Amino acid sequence: MERRKFIGSLTGPVLTACAVCMGACSKGSSSPSSGNTATVTPPAGVNFTIDLRSSLLSVGSSVVQSGVIVVRLAASDDPGSFTAVQVSCTHEGTSINFNQAGNNFVCPNHGSTFTTNGAVTNGPAASALKKFTVTVSGNILTVTG
Repeated sequence: MERRKFIGSLTGPVLTACAVCMGACSKGSSSPSSGNTATVTPPAGVNFTIDLRSSLLSVGSSVVQSGVIVVRLAASDDPGSFTAVQVSCTHEGTSINFNQAGNNFVCPNHGSTFTTNGAVTNGPAASALKKFTVTVSGNILTVTG
């Protein structure tokens, strides 16, 4: 087959694929008209434990469980050395990441940032992340909320 005919035969499928991708990437109808926040429900009834002898060993390390991201903020094992917030960004529900250099949470989707307590520091997210209670007994960290 000639190159020109081959390229011509690809045009229709490529345009169709592009149209589908563009539709998937656009704002969905679940976003409110303001465009600032979607309905993201934080997890409820959270209650789990983490063994500190095998997880969260270094400052900046994190564990995601039951819709919650738990991060070690300091070297000691007291409850204040950890934070636990919902892992879903309040803007559109994308999983957030902990940025150790900035000591904050960042949404990779649209760049919203949050403090380690869940407060919004940069939008487009308009609502804070739900913060969960952290307790430590011996080597066992418990997250509830």
